[in-house]
Amino acid sequence: MSATRRSADGFALQVMMGLCLIWGVQQVMIKWAAPDIAPVMQAAGRSGISALLVGLLLCWKGGWDQVGSTWRGGLLAGSLFGLEFLFISEGLQLTTAAHMSVFLYTAPIFTALGVNWLLPSERLRPVQWLGIFLAFIGIAIAFAGGVSWDNLDRRMLLGDALGVLAGASWGATTVVVRASRLSEAPVTLTLFYQLIVGFVGLLLIAILSGQVGHVSLTTVAVASVLFQGLVVSFFSYLTWFWLLRRYLAANLAVFSFMTPLFGVTFGVVLLGEELSLNFIVGAVLVLLGITFVSAEQWVRRRLRKALGQD
Repeated sequence: MSATRRSADGFALQVMMGLCLIWGVQQVMIKWAAPDIAPVMQAAGRSGISALLVGLLLCWKGGWDQVGSTWRGGLLAGSLFGLEFLFISEGLQLTTAAHMSVFLYTAPIFTALGVNWLLPSERLRPVQWLGIFLAFIGIAIAFAGGVSWDNLDRRMLLGDALGVLAGASWGATTVVVRASRLSEAPVTLTLFYQLIVGFVGLLLIAILSGQVGHVSLTTVAVASVLFQGLVVSFFSYLTWFWLLRRYLAANLAVFSFMTPLFGVTFGVVLLGEELSLNFIVGAVLVLLGITFVSAEQWVRRRLRKALGQD
């Protein structure tokens, strides 16, 4: 299958632009609907809707026969997936959607560190280590803008930290998929594990924390949950996996970094969020570091071309 994958073309770029736009507006939708429905309830609702749809897709295309050999990895991946959205939900109540959009997408950094430790065949290269260094320096600079004894700033700092933890959870989910039997399972089954376990866990947390009662079925609340469940968790995720089967992952990874840029833009334009100089400088370093890590081959080719070595 990998031999048939090709470099990204104009069609792939257009599809990735659409996906990044969808993913970028996701945090804005959650925060926009938060007064009407608790973010953790939004996360549970979206996971439940998309789990039902993916389950029906599995019944149609098959894949249930591998449950016996993959359920352990699926349970762990699903738990980490639920943890990711718990951190996002709680973090968005403390920080801005723009901040969350950047910190959440530190996930490739944590994925790279995890596979470097668990999979000897995927040791990090020098360019990737440089990317990790730049990303963590960027996080430190971005955090520096929120360090203050002022209560609001402390709340934002905690929200930013939850954003990084969400990115770490996402990265850990990817590592579990790569290092377990899930790597050989159908994409739909892997996605179903994450959605159904996330749904059960998030709903339980909402019930225990009393947030299950924070639901008003307003137009904004319903639109947010349906958008996340149908468009984000079902349509966009399956489209992303479809692209990965046809195009080189490194090429697509470069385009995917438009997501936090869209997220920041939507947060500023739609929610009126303000950006500090510290955050802007830190975000640039984070995005640069993620590019070095996830698109290492592409970066090396560009560097060799710039130095006249090709």
